[in-house]
Amino acid sequence: MARALGPHRRVPTLVRRHPGHTDERVRGYRRVTGSRLPDGGTGIDRGDPRAFDFEGTVVSGFAGDTVASALLANGIDVVGRSIYHDRPRGVFSAGPEEPNALVQVRWASGISEPMLPATTVPVEDVLEVRNLAGRGRLEPAEPGTDTGRFDARYAPCEVRVIGAGVSGRRAASNARTADPGARVLLIDSDPAAAGDEVRRGMTALGIYDHGYVTAVERCPAPATEGRLWHIRAGRIVIATGATERPIIFADDDRPGVMLAGAAATYVERYGVRPGERAVIFTNNDTTDAVTATLRGAGTEVVAIVDARRGDLIVGTMGDDAGRLTGIRITRAHGRPDAGADGDDPETIEADLLLVSGGWNPNVALWAHARGTLRFDERIAAFVPDRAGPHGRIEVVGAAAGEVEGLGDIGPTWVVPPPGPATDAAWSTHYVDLGRDSTVQDLQRALGAGLESIEHVKRYTTIGTGIDQGRTSGVVTSAIAAAILGQDVGAIGVPTFRPPTVPVSFAQLAARNRGALADPIRVTPSHPWHEANGAVFEDVGQWKRPHHFPQAGESVDDAVLRECRAARTSVAMMDATTLGKIDLQGPDVGAFLDRVYTNTFSSLKVGSCRYGLMCRADGMVFDDGVTSRLADDRFHMTTTTGNAAAVLDHLEEWLQTEWPDLRVHATSVTEQWATVAVVGPRSRDVVAALAPSLDVSDAAFPFMTWRDAVIAGTLGRAFRISFSGELAYELNVPTWHGLALWEAVLAAGATFGITPYGTQAMHVLRAEKGYPIIGQETDGTVTPQDLGMAWAVSTKKDFIGRRSHRRLDAQRPDRKQLVGLLPTDPRIVLPEGTQLVAPDADLRVTPVPMLGHVTSSYDSAALGRSFALALVKGGRERIGQTVLAPLIDRVVEAVIADSVLFDPENRRRDGEPQP
Repeated sequence: MARALGPHRRVPTLVRRHPGHTDERVRGYRRVTGSRLPDGGTGIDRGDPRAFDFEGTVVSGFAGDTVASALLANGIDVVGRSIYHDRPRGVFSAGPEEPNALVQVRWASGISEPMLPATTVPVEDVLEVRNLAGRGRLEPAEPGTDTGRFDARYAPCEVRVIGAGVSGRRAASNARTADPGARVLLIDSDPAAAGDEVRRGMTALGIYDHGYVTAVERCPAPATEGRLWHIRAGRIVIATGATERPIIFADDDRPGVMLAGAAATYVERYGVRPGERAVIFTNNDTTDAVTATLRGAGTEVVAIVDARRGDLIVGTMGDDAGRLTGIRITRAHGRPDAGADGDDPETIEADLLLVSGGWNPNVALWAHARGTLRFDERIAAFVPDRAGPHGRIEVVGAAAGEVEGLGDIGPTWVVPPPGPATDAAWSTHYVDLGRDSTVQDLQRALGAGLESIEHVKRYTTIGTGIDQGRTSGVVTSAIAAAILGQDVGAIGVPTFRPPTVPVSFAQLAARNRGALADPIRVTPSHPWHEANGAVFEDVGQWKRPHHFPQAGESVDDAVLRECRAARTSVAMMDATTLGKIDLQGPDVGAFLDRVYTNTFSSLKVGSCRYGLMCRADGMVFDDGVTSRLADDRFHMTTTTGNAAAVLDHLEEWLQTEWPDLRVHATSVTEQWATVAVVGPRSRDVVAALAPSLDVSDAAFPFMTWRDAVIAGTLGRAFRISFSGELAYELNVPTWHGLALWEAVLAAGATFGITPYGTQAMHVLRAEKGYPIIGQETDGTVTPQDLGMAWAVSTKKDFIGRRSHRRLDAQRPDRKQLVGLLPTDPRIVLPEGTQLVAPDADLRVTPVPMLGHVTSSYDSAALGRSFALALVKGGRERIGQTVLAPLIDRVVEAVIADSVLFDPENRRRDGEPQP
């Protein structure tokens, strides 16, 4: 085989122009295209005619037709042009292995789907079909036109059988007989699959761990376009059959060249005769039945070229459109070793060339489940290795290599070109029709030193089309083996990856799109926010007020007004969205010592403490305030967006590392509504809301909490501040949340209380240098980088402590959180702006970066703009100048301490303004 392929250059020409078909034509031969037979067609309903639009032409068909069968029935045999070489292409197969006839479809519902094999698209009225000639063209998205509806279904079962052929139906029947009570789900991608208990039109996309299978189902019902199935099966039977593969020869890509089994399918199922004069090129006995089928349909089979006898097809000829009109054959006259250089080629007039190089078991699903493969010389194909470690997965029938009717197969993979086997002579031996990949491309890949079939796949792009190498994969391995002088089994096949067929994002999303893409969570006060003109932003799944603009106010003006109220009088914010976790059990204190960087077991009942969580790599994961409600009960708060992740984090460590700890963690985020009351007059407002609560600093100090009757409702008051001002967080049961909000408004009316949103909250905390997880942190920031070494205990162990000892975590040039003051106080630097040294040459790239801006605002309290930034060795650079290159200018800024407002914390306890 290596000799037959001929020499290949070690340093090949990288670019070569591939002409279209310009071969000589058979003189005097008039090509006859496909046609509909007067009767027959087991899969169509001739009493239900259909019509669709193909490239502006109305094409007729019947219910049960595919676009491909209807095109052939109407004499349309050129269905597109190849992706790179612009060669005409015709229908090659009858199933999902189709590499040529790729179309874009607009269904009657208005949904447009690209890159669908025409062999799998059912004919419908009002269907619009466009071929994807060359690289195709995507229609522009039109808002509101994608009105398709897709659903998701979940189906547990004891036995899942994939494929409803003879073997699949037998396996399903055996499973039901063995256990009459078992749920047996039998599916098949064929909408006309035989059997009474078959889920038709349902295609398995992949098999994953623990019996998890995904599948898609196209539904004709108006209620839904299709379904995405999530199936859990105790046992899986794969009965997906086998796919016919071609033999590779020169100009094997012409319209009119087709897999032999596909031609029989068009005759038997669709009542379509794909041609008048046919030549069959084979190396196995399955084409005997094809020959009989074609002759029964009136097609003249003018020659059977059997490679096992040494007869070979060495090339094809075509008309002006490149369609097949003739075939060049070399006869060996019984000498199997004669090869392509034996006798002079003879030419046969034909409009149909049917090729069968054997059958490849459909093993993709087996491979998805990490099943191994072996090369079976008996059928010259890769089959499942029955010794694999998958007791819950079984492969039966042709998918297991039990292909009937093959006879003694001759493993003919490729026909060398007649004459010298130069590199250019292989340029029209197409291995992968969908990717325009040839034997020449394989020679170049191997000549470049690649040996792994995975590398060859990526170099040549063979098997990366939507057919996923169904017809080209094994042939590619065989050719590579011949060139390298190895066994096919040693080469292997590229990795199979799900999904097995193209699936749209709309199908994967099902109904989880638009407003249903993610749950929308709102607080009890949301109706008030809406009624009072709040502008919302999404924080995690929550809708939070960003700011509350008054008439004629800009965003900046509204935020400055809200910040000014919090610093000078009193303001209020809906803080319900903060994550809240109730922790109970005798070991909660010890557990919190392990998950927080600081100590919580010593916290007294009635007190609160700020805590930092790190991942195992030592990087900051989340922060929040945790309060001790009782000796065995704590109330933890988390950031809004990380609430679920923190609960998962706690559960993971409890269940996998410390199952001996007696701790129960319960999310209570939606159990409590929270209103933050902030500002110098906040104590007066809270005193009015909770007359029985002593709010003096001595009785209710900072970082403590109290049970109280608040606005007539039993709740909790926390003395916590995220602004640096005197502040309280009032918690009441959720169903009283709106009433609490309105009560706070009423109690603060005397002081001109001002509702504020998340943007003002960000400004207030940034003025105090408080970080926000996910804004000042990015997964590479330690507590020490944030200047929070004070929150890291040196006396106990905790998650991430060992990582803090790494040399990298202690580098002096790590990025550290600092303040930043632009020299022009009117400039608000864009967040994310890169910072460079003042002597950096911006004309020479790459420019060394010192850091970047994490937060940037205009401040009413400071009377100027400011920012927070992560800067290499930032704390040692305080007072130095850095440059912030923008699109149209370069801004100077001075590095400052991260705490820019009230560094003495005098305002936290309600001290009078200076």
